[in-house]
Amino acid sequence: MIHVFCSKRGSGKTKKLINLANEKTMIGRGHVVYIDDDRGPLCQLNRGVRFIATSDFNLKKLEEFYGFLCGVLSEDYDIDTIFIDGLFNIVKENLQDMAHLFYAIEKLSEEYRVNFYISVNGEKEEIPECMMKYVA
Repeated sequence: MIHVFCSKRGSGKTKKLINLANEKTMIGRGHVVYIDDDRGPLCQLNRGVRFIATSDFNLKKLEEFYGFLCGVLSEDYDIDTIFIDGLFNIVKENLQDMAHLFYAIEKLSEEYRVNFYISVNGEKEEIPECMMKYVA
């Protein structure tokens, strides 16, 4: 399952993702991973959440980010939920090319039974068609 949260910058998407990640750790079904482009949310997350800053890995392209996600999943088969905060801040590609990434993430979600929660900056009208079916 993929959920995309989209709205303009400063509307509270990160706070919602942090709260949801913290709630997921309380349920205790599986491991929770929170991916962001910087270390800003680190202190607000429950210590049971595995935090990863992509700035440490210099990810820019869709293929690199997909490989990164595969690496995260291969390292821990108990991951239940992955939060990706600010996807367009991490991957600097054409918005229309995001269809390839979302198709790949959907396959990962189905194969490994992992839920993805992704935030993007932009109004619904600006979001590519390939992402609309995931908008929460």
